Amino acid sequence: MKRASKYDFLECNLKKNRHIKCVAARNNPASESNSSETIFYPFTYFYIFGNHTLKIGIFKHPHMQKVHLIAIGGSVMHNLALALQSKGIEVSGSDDSIFEPSRSRLEACGLLPGEPGWFPEKIHSGLDAVILGMHAKKDNPELLKAKELGIRIYSFPEFIRTQTENKQRIVIGGSHGKTTISAMLVHILSHAGKSFDFVVGAQLPDFDIMVKLTDAPVIIIEGDEYLSSATDPIPKFLHYGHHIAVITGIAWDHANVFPTFEQYKKQFELFADATPKAGTLIYHDEPETKAIGKKDRADVASISYQAHPHLVKDEKYFLKSDYGEIPLLIFGEHNMQNIAAAKEVCKQLSISDMEFYEAVQSFSGARKRLEPVFESEKISIYKDFAHAPSKVRASVNAMKSLNPSKPLVCVLELHTFSSLDRTFILEYKKTMDRADYPIVFIDNEVVLSKGKEPLSENLVREAFGSPDIQIIFETAELESALEAIDLPKYNLLVMSSGNLGGFKLENFASQVS
Repeated sequence: MKRASKYDFLECNLKKNRHIKCVAARNNPASESNSSETIFYPFTYFYIFGNHTLKIGIFKHPHMQKVHLIAIGGSVMHNLALALQSKGIEVSGSDDSIFEPSRSRLEACGLLPGEPGWFPEKIHSGLDAVILGMHAKKDNPELLKAKELGIRIYSFPEFIRTQTENKQRIVIGGSHGKTTISAMLVHILSHAGKSFDFVVGAQLPDFDIMVKLTDAPVIIIEGDEYLSSATDPIPKFLHYGHHIAVITGIAWDHANVFPTFEQYKKQFELFADATPKAGTLIYHDEPETKAIGKKDRADVASISYQAHPHLVKDEKYFLKSDYGEIPLLIFGEHNMQNIAAAKEVCKQLSISDMEFYEAVQSFSGARKRLEPVFESEKISIYKDFAHAPSKVRASVNAMKSLNPSKPLVCVLELHTFSSLDRTFILEYKKTMDRADYPIVFIDNEVVLSKGKEPLSENLVREAFGSPDIQIIFETAELESALEAIDLPKYNLLVMSSGNLGGFKLENFASQVS
């Protein structure tokens, strides 16, 4: 069966009744023929015709008892596996590589694959469904076997939608902050004793599994703009069918699938346009999101927000409120924006201001989002998942805001496909300017594994616009560089969505202490 290219579905106009009309790209060979063919999605079926029109019907799914996850080791996929197992579903899975903490968590529940790799023999007619992670490619042998046997195949967001059809769906989207806002809402609703489900991409204290699927009436979903899977070329957040949407901000990312900023921005406009009648769109009041948020949409409530009023004293952030100053465990201007967004969502869910402020002061953040590794009177060491330019700038500024007079060492690993792209890397210009000792780390093994050409020191230095930035390509050299710094005189922030070539920050922090 042929599928349209990954761009064909990006111009969809989603409507409340789940009917979609889509004009396919004119230069797509897959849509040039006069033949029609059926492609199955949850709750829908699509026909692709030569005239580029997609038509939809609706069908129901049988109860699932056996499910296989291709690429089970992903941060959200392994949480889904654990959640399904807790519902009594028989779960199996495969992956070619699984890292911590996914590995230990799967092993503890008996779900860790016996060996890495893809095994078509795991796919059999007794399976009710196969869920395909983004890590798996189109030629994955397990995927091909599932197609051959006619087993229903879902991308992750497609599957979540099938499990949440009768819920109020709140989807948090945006280039940055969506994980923290989603995690914050989970914390606040839990504190308020509300019944709700959730899908969040990072681990939270006091929560064993970050995917919860029950009969609760509400679900909080972290909505990613990246494509759903190798065979499902639709941004994840367009699958969920939100009733309440948040757009935190728009800063170009994922250059490998959205080659220009305009193409990237278009996905958020489609996300906003998908808001149904009587729905709510909450957006950050900045130029790019404002242009989308202020667009007139029939019977849709549009609500803008800015950073919550706050003050900083003694290296701590406090919210200004009618109930006095509210002390916080999190910090940074970007987190004050995240708090404002979460507060607007809570209003829609009938959470009172008093309940909100009582809960938010105990929110310590999501894992690897400005997470403290070591703190003392002399030094603070934090790690962060920041990798896109806007996230790097926000995290550096947040760390500097804690103690503006204390020098700051910042380490950034360029790990993602976009960050290693010779054109996109220019977006990092001035993002680390507030760091007193900026370091960029690049693992050339990662560069080659992504099919990219190694970046030269001069190119990286020019891209960041800083002649003083240190460029490092070897893990041992990174360790030596940090050991050479008199760290008690500095604060240290390490930003990475990878593993720093095996550098163990926790071990290094214990040596510093």
